[in-house]
Amino acid sequence: MQTILNKQAHFDYEILEKFTAGLVLFGHEVKSIRAGQMNLKGAYVTIKHSQTPELFLTNANVSKYKSAGSLPDYDPTRPRKLLVTKKEVQYLVRKLDQKGLTLVPLSVYIKQNLIKLDFGLAKGKKNFEKKESLKQKDIDRDVKRTLRQYR
Repeated sequence: MQTILNKQAHFDYEILEKFTAGLVLFGHEVKSIRAGQMNLKGAYVTIKHSQTPELFLTNANVSKYKSAGSLPDYDPTRPRKLLVTKKEVQYLVRKLDQKGLTLVPLSVYIKQNLIKLDFGLAKGKKNFEKKESLKQKDIDRDVKRTLRQYR
């Protein structure tokens, strides 16, 4: 099972809640994602208010599938609609009214032949919090290394 991760998300943001959504994609995009040709770096989730609010994955790069032929109008970073329930959308709209919260994509994976996106309601970290998380990561790595020596 191929999982595409947004490694930068956990470093830049504190994830408060996680959600799962389906993605509306073209056929060649599905094949490209199955081949692992997707990048979530710099991507984010937006809410567009037409008649009803809808969620879109913006700025996620899905490379053109190699065997798809010529696709002259294909935009690899086009906004892709997320499939979530109305209750979840209304909940997220209320939460995003609070200052400093955003929606960040965390991972894309395949579940029973469907492409799913995990995204989180997140709050941005300050620089000193990022440094603290790096220190904690180093400490954890050292502890695991010393425990391996004494086994």
